[in-house]
Amino acid sequence: MEPNARVGEPIRVLFVEDEFLISEWVSQSLSEQGFDVRTVSNAADALAHLAALPVDVLFTDINLPGGMDGAALARCARELQPQLPVVYASARATLLKQEARVPGSIMVPKPYEPALVGRLLAAATKMVTAAAPI
Repeated sequence: MEPNARVGEPIRVLFVEDEFLISEWVSQSLSEQGFDVRTVSNAADALAHLAALPVDVLFTDINLPGGMDGAALARCARELQPQLPVVYASARATLLKQEARVPGSIMVPKPYEPALVGRLLAAATKMVTAAAPI
């Protein structure tokens, strides 16, 4: 199934954030904006989720615990879902070089406003849906 190809259903976001308070605040805000948010705190849990459940967009912090950062997670996620939109977040956004990012990804510097992130997540899924072959 193509990302966000389900008319009238919420966009399914996999949010990967190891900072508990940020995770709670942003996931609640995105839920209030109408997203179906699943939150995990590390790349291993994110990959397990991606393998088991459909996701429309990956929103991941760059600095994650457990030996795999958000950039490596995004590359693995794209192996599972080649068209998966990816939005990165980091307080050190300028340190992630363009060539380390998956093609078409979006970078959001921390701190960010969840309302802005919601608009970016929705736009990212629309771009993939619009680019999908008919």
